[in-house]
Amino acid sequence: MTVQPFPGTDETTTTAELHDQLEAVLPRGEVRTRAIDRLRLAHDASHFARTPRAVATAASATDVGGLFMVAARTGVPLTFRSGGTSLSGQSVTDGVLVDTRRHFRDIEVLDDGARVRVGPGATVRAVNARLARHGRMLGPDPASEVACTLGGVVANNSSGMACGTAGNSYALLDSLELVLPSGTVLDTGTPGADDELRAREPRLWAGLSRLRDRLRGDELTRRTIERQFSLKNTMGYGLNSFLDHDRPSDILARLVVGSEGTLAFIASIVMRTVPVLAHTRTGLLVFPGLAEANRALPALVDSGPATIELLDATSLRVGQADAGADPRLRALDVDQHAALLVEYRASTAEEVEALAADTEPLLRTLPLTGPRELSGDPASKAALWQLRKGLYAKVAEARPSGTAALLEDIAVPVPELLPTCEGLIGLFGEHGYEHAVIFGHAKDGNIHFMLTERLGDGGGRDRFGRFTDDMVDLVLGHGGTLKAEHGTGRMMTPFVRRQYGDDLYDVMREIKRLCDPAGLLSPGVILDDDPTAHLSDLKSAPEVESEVDRCVECGFCEPVCPSRDLTTTPRQRIVLRRELERARQAGNHTLVAELEQDFAYDGVDTCAVDGMCATACPVLINTGDLVRRLRAERPQKTAAKAWTVAAKHWGATTRLAGAALTAARALPGDLAGKVTAAARAVGDPEQVPLWSPDLPGGGGARVPEGLVDTAADLVLFSSCTTAMFGSGTGSGTGSGTGSDGAAAAFVRLCHRAGVRPTAPARLGSLCCGTPWKSKGLRDGAAAMAERVLPALWEASGQGALPVVSDASSCTEGLRVMIDGGPERYRSLRVVDAVGFAAEHLLPKLTVSGRLDRIVLHPTCSATQLGLVEPLRRLAGAVAADVVVPDSWGCCGFAGDRGLLHPELTAAATAPQAAELAGLDADAWASCNRTCELGMSRATGQDYEHVLEILERHTRTAQDQ
Repeated sequence: MTVQPFPGTDETTTTAELHDQLEAVLPRGEVRTRAIDRLRLAHDASHFARTPRAVATAASATDVGGLFMVAARTGVPLTFRSGGTSLSGQSVTDGVLVDTRRHFRDIEVLDDGARVRVGPGATVRAVNARLARHGRMLGPDPASEVACTLGGVVANNSSGMACGTAGNSYALLDSLELVLPSGTVLDTGTPGADDELRAREPRLWAGLSRLRDRLRGDELTRRTIERQFSLKNTMGYGLNSFLDHDRPSDILARLVVGSEGTLAFIASIVMRTVPVLAHTRTGLLVFPGLAEANRALPALVDSGPATIELLDATSLRVGQADAGADPRLRALDVDQHAALLVEYRASTAEEVEALAADTEPLLRTLPLTGPRELSGDPASKAALWQLRKGLYAKVAEARPSGTAALLEDIAVPVPELLPTCEGLIGLFGEHGYEHAVIFGHAKDGNIHFMLTERLGDGGGRDRFGRFTDDMVDLVLGHGGTLKAEHGTGRMMTPFVRRQYGDDLYDVMREIKRLCDPAGLLSPGVILDDDPTAHLSDLKSAPEVESEVDRCVECGFCEPVCPSRDLTTTPRQRIVLRRELERARQAGNHTLVAELEQDFAYDGVDTCAVDGMCATACPVLINTGDLVRRLRAERPQKTAAKAWTVAAKHWGATTRLAGAALTAARALPGDLAGKVTAAARAVGDPEQVPLWSPDLPGGGGARVPEGLVDTAADLVLFSSCTTAMFGSGTGSGTGSGTGSDGAAAAFVRLCHRAGVRPTAPARLGSLCCGTPWKSKGLRDGAAAMAERVLPALWEASGQGALPVVSDASSCTEGLRVMIDGGPERYRSLRVVDAVGFAAEHLLPKLTVSGRLDRIVLHPTCSATQLGLVEPLRRLAGAVAADVVVPDSWGCCGFAGDRGLLHPELTAAATAPQAAELAGLDADAWASCNRTCELGMSRATGQDYEHVLEILERHTRTAQDQ
C-alpha cells in the first residue's frame, strides 16, 4: 500500500477570506480572529502550543456541517476543543479551532439513570451531579472530572482510578450522534443506522466491512489486537472494534471512541451508567520497596478492590510535605519504600464490611512497614486520596519557573510492572530527572510518571527526546502500550507504527482515509510519519509573575469562572500574560500593543476576582490576586483619590448611594438608565455604575434595632449593602415582603435564641474593604483598615467576642483585612451569620409554617468559607425541598461588577436561569445582598437572605 501524507494547513486562504467564509456558516458572530482570541486558545493542558488561524464556536450539528464545508473549500483543517484538559496536544492546531464547550451541554437522564444522553460540552462532574439523585454515575472517572467534558472523555477514551477497561467509554457506550467530514449526520442508536450509513456513505461502509473481514481472517493479526487491547490502551485507533462488533455503524461508533477528533465530530452521546458505591474502606499499604508491593498485587487484585494505586518512594516523600498528610505517613522515614492505596467499595455498609473482613487475613500476610487497617472514616479516606491526587499539584508547584510539568502514562501487563518501574527509575537517573515521580493504577498495570523540563531551549528538548526514545524501548520491550488513558495526541504519533507494526499501522491510515479523505480533521494527531513530531511546537514558559509562573495550564479553573462564556478564563488570562511577555522579548511591539488593548477588557475589567478559580486549581492559584494587582497598576489617580475620600466618609457615601437608588426609581421611564449611560460615556466606565430597572431603591438603617451596649455575646458587623440596597427588586415576582434586611433579621433571631448582639462604635462608617481591594485601590483599603481593625478590637473586648457578618463577601473581606493587618489584631475571630445561626441559633428556634420548596444560591464567598452545608441546613429548616441548581456557579455580580459590566452577570447566570425557568418555588434565597440582586436580575424572582426567611418562619405571637 502506498501511504500518502495527509495535508496540513493551506496557507493560500487569507485570514480575512477565512473569517468571511466561517461567518457565512456561523451567522451569530461566533467567529474570532483577533490575536487575543487565537492566542488564549493556543494552549491546552499539554506541553504543545499551536496558534489557530481562527476560532469558531459551534452550537449545533448543522454548524459543524457548515464548518466541514468551509474546511473542504479552503483546505484549512479543523480541530475540536472542549475542556482543553488533554495532556498530549490533541486540542491545539494551526488551523481552525472549533470551541464546543460553550454549547452542547444538554444532559438528559434516561431509564431512571441507567443511561444518560449528554452533549459533548457537559463536564463529567455536571453529568454525575444529575445522575447522583438516581444513585448512578458515569463509568469513566478521570481526575480532571471538574473540567473535562464527556465529549473529550469519549474522544480520548479516558478512564481513571477505578473504571479499568470494563467501565470506560468504549465498554459503556450505547450510541453516538456523529457528524462526518462529508456533512452526513448519523445517529448510531437508531434502528436503521447501518442501512443509513450504507446508503449515504457507501465507500465508508464498504471499507469498514472489508477491514473487519481482513482483521478477523488473519489469526496472528487477531491475536495481536487482542493482546494490545487487553491492556488499557489509547494508542492509535481502537482496532478491537473490528473484532467486537459486526455492523459497520457499530464499528464506526467504537472507532470514534479514542479517535481524538480525527474521524468525526461527536454531537451527542448516549452512555450506560454504573451504580454509585457510596460505602468504602480505604487503606495505605506501605511496603519496604517496589518489589514487595508488586509481589502483593495478584492477591490484592483477587480480593476485589475498586482501586489499587501505586506510589513510589519519591511520591511518598512529596506527600509527606503536605500539611494535611496522614501523621503515620509523615512519621515514615522513606528510603526505598513503595505504597499501594487500596479502596473497597459497595452499595451498603454491610457489603463493604464483609469485603474488608475477607481481606484481613491477606493483609496479615503482607510484608508491610505500616498499618494493616482499612478505614471507613471519611476524614482518613480524604487524607489518603489527597495524598494520591495531590502529587501532580505538589510536583508541578515545586518546579522551577520557566519549566513545564510533563505527565505521561503507560500500561504493561501486571507481571511486567516491577521491571518497568525499575527501568523508569533508572532512566530518570540516567537523564538527570532528579525529582520525577511514579504513581498510577497498579491494578491495571497502568502507571503515570511526571517530570519537569525546560522545553523552551534546545538542551531541554534534546534531553526529553533522548529520554522518550529510551522510554519507548523500555515499555514496548515489556509488552506494553505507550498510552493507556491520555490518548496518543501529538506526543506519541511517531511511535504508533512501532507499537503496532506496518500492517496494522496501514489499517489505521486506511481508517483515517475512509472517514476523512481530505485529512482535514486534526492532522498530526494520532498519525504522523515525522519521527520528530513529538518534539515540535513545544511550549516555552517565560517567567512573568508568581501566579503565572506556577500555572500548569490544566484548565481545571475554567468551569467555575463566571466570565468563561463572555471573555476569558483564569487559564486564558495566564496564557495571555505569557504571550505578552513572549511578544515583548521578541520585540513584536505591534502585537504587544494589540494584546494590551484587548486584555484591558477581556482579561481585567470582566474578571469577577471572586477567587473561585483557586478552589479548583491544583496549585491553588487565585487569579483574582493577579487581576487586582493589574488594576492597581493602572493609572487611576482621580479614582483612587475619590475612593480614598469615600473611605474616610463611608457612612455618608453609603447613605448617598442609597438615596440615589431611591431617586432613580422615582424618575419616569428609563431616564435614570440613560443618565448613567451618558455619564459612563464621558467618564470612567470602571467607576460609574449603570442603573437598570431591576435594581431596588435604597436601603434602611445599617445599625438595626435591638443591639445591646453591655454583656454582649457577639459583635455584629452588618454589611454596608444594607444601607445601599433595599429589599426586593424592580422586576422580581417573589414574595415582596418588605423585609428590613439580613442584619435586622439576624438580630431578631439572636433575641429569640437568647443571644445578645452588639456592634462596633460608628459602624455606619466602616467597611470590610472589599470595594477597594477588588479595584486594586490600596490606599483606600489601607485607610479603611486603619479604622475598622481598632473598632473591632475594642468592640470585641480585644478578640474575646466573635465578630459576625451578615454578608458572606464581607466575612471573607474582614478575614483578609485581619490577615494583612498588624499582628496585634490577628486574634480577632470573624464568622459568618449563616454559620453562626446554623450552629448557635437554629437549635433554639421553633420553625412554623414550613415551605414546600426553596431555591438556594450559594455564593462564591460562602463556598470558600465552607458555608454551603450550614446554608443548606438553614434552608432545610424552613422548607421540605431545597433546590440548588446543578449549574450553580458564581453570579458574577462581584460587588459592583454587576453594575459596571452587567454583561458579566448575564453570562455567568445564564445556565442557572435556564435551568430554573418554569420552576415553582415558595422562596428564593442566598446569603449576600449583591448576589441576591444578580440572581433576581437573571431569574425574575426576588432573592433574599436566607436569614430573612428563617426569621419570618420563627416568629412567635409576641413578635407579630
